[in-house]
Amino acid sequence: MHKEKKVKKAIKGDREALLYLIQQDKQKLYRTGFSYVKNQSDALDVFQQTVLLAIESIHQLKNPSYFSTWLMKICINASLDILRKQQKIVLIDQLKEDVSRKADLLTEERMDIQQALFQLEEKYKSVLVLKFYADLTFEQIADVLCEPIGTVKSNGRRGLIKLKSLLKGVYTDERAKPY
Repeated sequence: MHKEKKVKKAIKGDREALLYLIQQDKQKLYRTGFSYVKNQSDALDVFQQTVLLAIESIHQLKNPSYFSTWLMKICINASLDILRKQQKIVLIDQLKEDVSRKADLLTEERMDIQQALFQLEEKYKSVLVLKFYADLTFEQIADVLCEPIGTVKSNGRRGLIKLKSLLKGVYTDERAKPY
C-alpha cells in the first residue's frame, strides 16, 4: 500500500512522490520504449516524453492502483508517436529473456527470436512484448491496449503459437537430432 500512498500524493501535486514512482518503473519504461523504437537515443526520448506527460497529466489519474498501467500506456503512446513522426518500422532489438524465461539466450538465438517476432502481426507482437519484455499481466496489457482480457489472452496464445511455428526447424528440430 506504500505505493498507493505515493500515487495519491503525486495526484495531489507532490512532484517528489511522482518522480520517486517513475524512478521505480524507469527500467521497464526504457526497455518497453526501446523495444518499439529500436535505438538508445529514441528510447531516451520516449522515456523523457513519458516523464513529461506523466507530470502534466498525473492529476487526471482516477484510480491510484492503476498507476503503473497508466504510465506504461503513456510510454507506449510516446513510442508510437515517435515512430509515426519518423515513419519507422517497428523493430524489436533484443528480448531480455526467452518466452519461457528459464534460460538466457545466446546472441544468435536472440536475433532469431527478434526476426520471428518482427514477422508477427502487430496485435500479437504487442501482447508478447508487453507480457515478456515489460512483465505486465494480461489484465494490465488489456488496460494498456484497451482490449478485452479474452482478446489479449487469445492474441498472446496465438502469437506464441505463431512465434514457435516461425522458429520451428531452427532450434526444435536441430536439438532433437542425435549426433
